[in-house]
Amino acid sequence: VQLVESGGGSVQPGGSLRLSCAGSGFTFENYAIGWFRQAPGKEREGIACINVRGDDPYHADSVKGRFTVSRDNAKNLAYLQMNSLKVEDTAVYFCAADTWCTVDMDYWGKGTLVTVSS
Repeated sequence: VQLVESGGGSVQPGGSLRLSCAGSGFTFENYAIGWFRQAPGKEREGIACINVRGDDPYHADSVKGRFTVSRDNAKNLAYLQMNSLKVEDTAVYFCAADTWCTVDMDYWGKGTLVTVSS
């Protein structure tokens, strides 16, 4: 099982980024995909999750209305569209997979760094 995040980088406040999560080694369409982040000195935070059907996605209050999780099972990809980025969104972002959305998912990527600064 492998999950690889991409799309991180540096952006100014108010900007946008789209993170991708590529899954391999498992039946992607049968797994929920979660997005988490960890800022320096802070605990890991679950920010979004999408179930196998792709309906009723979860977004944490801290990102609701700014971030959107989606998936393309035909491409074995999940996405996190991040708009109106704030300095406090700076963190390493991880995607993870499990049979359902949970705070402690089974499979994890290595993360991609997002830095929001002026």
